[in-house]
Order: sequence, then C-alpha cells, then structure tokens
Amino acid sequence: MPTAPAFELANVGLGPDPCSLSALASEHAFVLVLLQRDHYCTNCRQQVQQVASRYHEFASRDAEVASVVPEPREKVEEWQDAYDLPFPLLADPDVSVGDAYDQPVRFGFLGEWSDFLGRMPEAILVDCRGDDLEVAWSYAGRSTFDRPDVDDLLDAIDERAAVAE
Repeated sequence: MPTAPAFELANVGLGPDPCSLSALASEHAFVLVLLQRDHYCTNCRQQVQQVASRYHEFASRDAEVASVVPEPREKVEEWQDAYDLPFPLLADPDVSVGDAYDQPVRFGFLGEWSDFLGRMPEAILVDCRGDDLEVAWSYAGRSTFDRPDVDDLLDAIDERAAVAE
C-alpha cells in the first residue's frame, strides 16, 4: 500500500488547530479523509452531515474523520457554524492536500482553473496501525454525485480492520 502524504491544515472543527495527519494518526487506528469539491457543493455539505449523524459508528471503529475543504478558513467556518460537525473540518485554500492525494479534476485547464467546475470528491482511508501511515482504500468520484455513502465508508474500515497490521 502507498504511504499517505502528510499534511497540516487549519482546523475549524473539533480537534487540534492546526491539525495534522500525524496528530490524528497518533490517536486512532484509522483516519478517513474526505476531500470535498468546494464551499458551495451541496453534495459535499450533505455528505459531512450524513457522516456526522453516524459519527459514533466511526468512533466505535477507532476511526477519525477529517473533512478537507479547498477554501480559506473563513468559508470553512461557515460549514462548522451551520452543521456543528463532531470531527476535524480543515481549510485547504492552496489545495495542497487534494494535490498530494491526486484528487481528480475534470475539464482539463478549465477544471484546473476553477475548483467549482473541475474538482471531484474523493475519500481516502489511512491505516495508522503500522510504522507507516498507509493509504488502505480510496474512492475517487467522477462527478459531484459520485461518492461513497456512509455504509460504504464503514465497510471499507471494517474490511481493512480485518487485515492484520
């Protein structure tokens, strides 16, 4: 499995600020990183609310969720104010995490120029149980609607948890 790229971003949700993958990994067996499209994406907003409503199921699996929004802190704070999410909500205005994890972008140059047009959602499960942080599973969306549901995310954790370190 490939090594998970390290990151540290401003956090407007629960947890440390700034928040790093290594800090989350030191406290949990798994970290589920949700790479969002942008601040305006209604499907992204719906996804974080659905995950929040079942967050206890992630916690019971020793999995932390971290949602990464490619926007400045002020815009990401609007999500936290509206949804009171029980997990880290990270601002990535430079899209450094999306780039490090090869978040899919459609429409060539136009998509690169505008996250609103081109950036697609991605979910990455990081296994933190070994010496190295490993990307254990990922799902790269092909459209704003193409993303795993909460059951798929939990299944990915369960399947990886069944694998010995």
